[in-house]
Amino acid sequence: MGPKLAARLASRDIHTIEDLLYFLPKSYEDRRRFTPIRDLRLGETAVVKGEVILSGPVQFKRRRVFEALISDGTGILALKWFHFRETLLRDLFRPGKTVIVSGPVSRFGGRFEMVHPEVEDPEDPSLELHVGRILPLYPTIEGVSPKVIRKIVRRAVEEHAEKLTSFIPHEILRRRSLLPLSEAVKALHFPPENADLQALAGERSLYHKSLAFDEFFFLELALGLRRSQVKQASGIAFNIDSDLAKAFLAKLPFKLTRAQERALQEIKRDMSRPVPMNRLLQGDVGCGKTVVAFVAALIAIDNGYQVALMAPTEILAEQHYTGFRELCGLAGVEATLLTGGLPPSRKREIKQALALGHIQLVIGTHALFQGDVEFQRLGLVIIDEQHRFGVLQRAALREKAKGVSPDTLVMTATPIPRTLALTLYGDLDVSIIDELPAGRKPVKTELFSAHSRGVVYEKVRTEIYKGHRAYVVLPLIEESEKLDLLSATEMAEQLQKEVFPEYEVGLLHGRMSPVEKERVMRAFKRGDIQILVSTTVIEVGVDVPEATVMVIEHAERFGLSQLHQLRGRVGRSERQSYCFLVAHEVSPGSEAWRRLKVLTETNDGFRIAEEDLKIRGPGEFLGTRQHGYLEFRRADMIRDYDMLLAAREEAFRILEEDPALAKPEHQPLKLVLSERWAERLRLSEVA
Repeated sequence: MGPKLAARLASRDIHTIEDLLYFLPKSYEDRRRFTPIRDLRLGETAVVKGEVILSGPVQFKRRRVFEALISDGTGILALKWFHFRETLLRDLFRPGKTVIVSGPVSRFGGRFEMVHPEVEDPEDPSLELHVGRILPLYPTIEGVSPKVIRKIVRRAVEEHAEKLTSFIPHEILRRRSLLPLSEAVKALHFPPENADLQALAGERSLYHKSLAFDEFFFLELALGLRRSQVKQASGIAFNIDSDLAKAFLAKLPFKLTRAQERALQEIKRDMSRPVPMNRLLQGDVGCGKTVVAFVAALIAIDNGYQVALMAPTEILAEQHYTGFRELCGLAGVEATLLTGGLPPSRKREIKQALALGHIQLVIGTHALFQGDVEFQRLGLVIIDEQHRFGVLQRAALREKAKGVSPDTLVMTATPIPRTLALTLYGDLDVSIIDELPAGRKPVKTELFSAHSRGVVYEKVRTEIYKGHRAYVVLPLIEESEKLDLLSATEMAEQLQKEVFPEYEVGLLHGRMSPVEKERVMRAFKRGDIQILVSTTVIEVGVDVPEATVMVIEHAERFGLSQLHQLRGRVGRSERQSYCFLVAHEVSPGSEAWRRLKVLTETNDGFRIAEEDLKIRGPGEFLGTRQHGYLEFRRADMIRDYDMLLAAREEAFRILEEDPALAKPEHQPLKLVLSERWAERLRLSEVA
C-alpha cells in the first residue's frame, strides 16, 4: 500500500501484517439476506435490493437534499443525502438501475427511509465482501472508508492468516474444544454464514474464546516458568524456631486471629525452605497484616539477617515506622527510617550503618534502592501496597542482597479479586487474612446527596462531642477553574469558620513537607485537632483509633476500592464507626448512585474489588496502564474468566511435566514466549 494509507493505519498502531490481522471487528452487522421493503421495521438495520424509480435533488426546509426512491415490488423506500456530490449520486441512482442499499431504517411522512445508506452495485466484482454475509464493522480509521478497511483486511487474511500459529499442542485444543489461532482469527474477521450473531456481538463465540485462551495460555506459561525459576534459585533456609518471635508473641496483649495464624504458618513454611519466598499477603484494611509481617521480620533478624520494608510514600513509610517501633519495643529490636526527606548527614549515617550490618530493620521509600545504599546481609524484603511501585523499583531492592536471593513478602490492603490475582500474581504464592481482630465492629456506611450535607455535619458533631475524631476527604488540594469541586484548602477554611468554629480543623495534603505532615498527624492523634480535612494521602497506613467518622466529598470521583481503602481509616477500635459518602454530580437512582450504594451494603473488600474491576477494568483498577503488563489483544479477564482458568490449568500441566520447557516438542512454545513475553517476563521478576 502507499505511504498515505500506511500512515493512516499507523495512527491506529497498525504497522505490520500481524497488527492488521489482530485489528479485529468491534461489532457485526447481519447482511446475509435481503429484506423485502414491506417487512422493514423501524430502527432495524437492513439490506434492501431494488430498482431506482426516481432520483434528484429536492428542496427541504431551506436546504437541498438528494432523494432517490427504489422499489422491490413489495413497497417503496426513500433514500436521502444531506451532504452530497450531485454528479456522483445521479450516476449511482439512474432510474431503472438496480442497487443494493443498507443502513438503519427510519420513517418520514408515512414512508420508510434510509439516511446516508451504504450503496453497492450488483455488478461490482467485490460485492460478496459487503453483502450476503455477516459484515465485520471495524474501529474507525480517519481518512479510510469502511469498505477500504474491509478490502485491506480481506487480503491480509487470505494471504497471511495461515502463518499465525501459536504452537499450542493440538491435544489441548481438542480437550478444550477450541480452534487453532489462525482459524479463530479468520472467523473473527469474516464469520461463516451459520455463525451465532448474538455470541459474536457478546464476544462469547467459539472464535473469541479460542483467541482469549491463546493469550491467557502464554501469559500463564510465562508466569509459571517465572515461578519455577524463582523456586529453583538459591535462597536462605531460615531456622523458623525463633526465640525472638516466640517472646514477642507471648508479650502481645491480644491473640492472633485464625486467619493471621494460618498466614503466618504459610510464611514460616516458605522461609524454612532453601529457595526464595515469593509470597503475597493480602487482606482487608485493619485485618492485622503488619503483625504477621513483623513476626517474619523477627525470624530473619534472629537468624542474623537484615530486613527492609519498602512503602510507596513518605507518609506511609513514617506510619509503618511508628507502628513497627511500638512492636520493636515489645521485641527488643530497633527500627530505622530512611526516606528522601531526611537531612543528608542523617542519611549518610544510616547508609554507613546498613553497610556495616548495624541496622537490623530499615523502613523507607524508594530511597532504599538508591545506588549508594548497601546492605551487609539482606535476608527479607517486605513490600507494602505493591501495585503502587514500578516493577523495576522492586527488582532494584531485591538486587541489594549480595550473592543470595532474599525472601520477598508483598503486602496489600487493596483486595485483589481472585480473577485478577490469578493473572497478576501467577508467580506468587498467596496468603489471605480474611478475618478482622476480635471486638472490631463493621463500619456503617451511608450515602447522601450534596444538599443533605447539613445532616452529615450534625452526625459528625455528635461523634466529636463524644470525644471522637473525624476525617473529611476531598479529591483536590486547591480550587480549580476547570473542575467545580470543593478543594481541601477551601473546605478546611469553611468548616473552621462556618460549621465547626468550636473545634480545631486541620489540613493535610501531598504538597506539604514531611515535617508539616508529621506535625498535623501528631496533633490529630493527640486530639489537638478534632477534624482533619485531607486529600487521599490518608488512604493507606494512617492509624488513629479515636477517629470514628469518615466523610468523603465528591464520592463519585473515586473508585470503589479507593473509597473502601479510605473507609478503612476508621473502625480501628471497638468503637462504632461511620463513613458518609457525599455525592455531588450523580442523582439518586442513577447507575453511578447504584455503584456507590454497593459500599453501603457490604464491608467485604473482595466483593467491592470485583465490582470495581467490572466497572473500571484491570489496568485502571491497579494503575498498571503505564507499563502494559495487562494488555491483551482480545482477552478480558472478567468476561473470559473460564478461559483464564482453563489456560492456567493447561499451562501448569505442561510445566509439571517439563519445568524448563526443554523437550523438543516444547521448543516452539519457548519461541512464542520469547516473542510475546520476554521483556515483561524479565520485568516481572519481583512480584
